[in-house]
Amino acid sequence: MSHKGKVYIIGAGPGDPGLITLRGIQCIGEADVVVYDYLANEEFLVRAGKDARLIYVGKKGGDHTLPQGEINRILVDEALKGHTVARLKGGDPFIFGRGGEEAEALREAGIAFEVIPGVTSAIAVPAFAGIPLTHRGYTSTVAFVTGHEDPTKGKSDIDWAKLSGIGTLVFLMGVKNLANIARNLVTGGKSPETPAALIRWGTTPDQETLTGTLADIAAKAKKQGFSPPSILVVGEVVSLRPKLGWFETKPLFGKGIVITRPEEQAGEFARLLSAEGARVILFPTIRIVPPASWKELDGALGNLESYHWIIFTSANGVKHFFRRLREAGRDVRDLKGIRICTIGPATAAAVEGMGLRVDIVPGEYISEGVVRAFRDVDLKGKRVLLPRAEEARDVIPEGLSKRGASVDVVTVYRTVRSESRKESLQALLDAGKVDVIAFTSPSTVIKFKEIMGDAALPEKLRIACIGPVTEAAAKQQGFTVHIFQEAFTIPGMVKALIEYFSSK
Repeated sequence: MSHKGKVYIIGAGPGDPGLITLRGIQCIGEADVVVYDYLANEEFLVRAGKDARLIYVGKKGGDHTLPQGEINRILVDEALKGHTVARLKGGDPFIFGRGGEEAEALREAGIAFEVIPGVTSAIAVPAFAGIPLTHRGYTSTVAFVTGHEDPTKGKSDIDWAKLSGIGTLVFLMGVKNLANIARNLVTGGKSPETPAALIRWGTTPDQETLTGTLADIAAKAKKQGFSPPSILVVGEVVSLRPKLGWFETKPLFGKGIVITRPEEQAGEFARLLSAEGARVILFPTIRIVPPASWKELDGALGNLESYHWIIFTSANGVKHFFRRLREAGRDVRDLKGIRICTIGPATAAAVEGMGLRVDIVPGEYISEGVVRAFRDVDLKGKRVLLPRAEEARDVIPEGLSKRGASVDVVTVYRTVRSESRKESLQALLDAGKVDVIAFTSPSTVIKFKEIMGDAALPEKLRIACIGPVTEAAAKQQGFTVHIFQEAFTIPGMVKALIEYFSSK
């Protein structure tokens, strides 16, 4: 008899990728197969193993990719093959998520399963809209109701009269039936003036909230074209939203900001932007690759003891320099006696992560700042090693050479065009989802232009640049720079973006 696998029925939360449980992430990483829904944030899929198969079975506004019976069959069949299956569902699998039906099918087939609860949208979405479901001054009762009952039942299971006596009501999947819900509640005894709120795409930067009363919420929703996935909250607690709203008031809320730096280096930028409410769009325009030949660097590594200074101008330079040093069978001990300068704090942090102390970090995080930082240093007869990108300005080698230094410039990495496609960003631009293109280096600007060509950019689009060199490259490519950060730091760029939009 073949070994049976196991199925983890995982609640992925309401949309914000930070609201899935640690256990849920762990199970995704251990799965051979991930079966996921439309409402499960696709950021979770990157947590799957590189060999894991991904099966999409999403349901969107009544348009089902697969019927529930077929989804049950997939779960059973994959487990019977001996696979570990992560069944990823939006919200909580046992709150209107049909997780119970899937668990029943697995039990009938003799398949082991585990339920990983999720943060249900019924709780999280109102919280992100500034609506507490209970409050001592308003109500101590709350009920969760499906706004879309099984159409095959023929008769509603909802006792509207009893339901109308509960303080706060949360309806999931009720937009298409909104008028009937409001009418039934009023008929059941709720005042037509009871506050009501519709919240769409809750907990995400696309969150929209529409408020009204039972008397007018359906008409308002129709006029505004409110569509699923939305949650309806009914009760006096809705009136607290103006006072307790916090998410939609974040300084970058809903702003679509494109990060053009390599995806593996976008983490800090993305986290800081997300924390301020931005919609982060990863569109890497460059890839970092090794040099065509290691000959120059290998020659320098073989003669390290002759250098007095090493100057690093990027974290990429640090990474590739030390990787090659290790490949040569050497380590940081071979840098004994060599002083180190970095162009800025991020590069300094990369060096210090290797266990080395940085001697000079200039006040201005640009090449000119590096040259000025050496104005009180005696460089006559000193040898300086400058490991950097293949294409870079010659400000540092020329400036230090004039001071009497012998500067060896060696290539440790190259920037090449990424595999990002114009169509993916153009669709977002056309949909009005992009507010800012953020450039962090001249190469990101140049490759962006190569990818997008002469595509017309929306008039409202803003260009943000870090440092004067990147700004100059953007202007050279024909862009108008609206947001500029002098200091070459990611936190500085985020601060500049906040200041720009806060002033509008």
